[in-house]
Amino acid sequence: SSKGLRNTFLFHLEGVSVNFGAVHALKNVSLTINPGEVLFITGKSGAGKTTLLNILAGDINSKAGKILSPDQKTIFTSQVFQDLRLMENVTCEENLWVSYDSKIYKNKNEYHQDMTELCNVLGVKDFLNVKIKDANGGLKQKVAMIRALLSKPQVLLADEPTAALDKESAMKLFEILNFYNVRRNLTV
Repeated sequence: SSKGLRNTFLFHLEGVSVNFGAVHALKNVSLTINPGEVLFITGKSGAGKTTLLNILAGDINSKAGKILSPDQKTIFTSQVFQDLRLMENVTCEENLWVSYDSKIYKNKNEYHQDMTELCNVLGVKDFLNVKIKDANGGLKQKVAMIRALLSKPQVLLADEPTAALDKESAMKLFEILNFYNVRRNLTV
């Protein structure tokens, strides 16, 4: 019951169900996610993983059940979903500069330092001048993830974040997420 919950959770779902016509994407799902948790959701294709992420992101609503989530003004959530939402006709670097926010960073040099560090670790540094339309799926995925992390979110929602990555890149990404989780209390 949600009555006994303290207000420390980020997301709380009780008996949530989502249907798309005759398809039951989610059926009676209950879940609580607390600050600083790293949660992996696994399942077969069509099991409702993306639907659950869309519920957490506030992109879709359920017809049944209760959803308690943070006030978006107080908790900053960043998303990397299968639609990477990158600008195709500009370079990888230009896509990364989209996340620059003077309210988050002291100056552009501090932002550039964080960007360079993430690009080095994920192997993007030699591809910054490549236009997104000419990039392969792995490079696009890395750029989207770096851009999300550069916005310094408190919560990161990622849908198959390693799908287009080779094993080494996937392991590096998990190391980065672990670092952000431990050092910055990022909920993933």
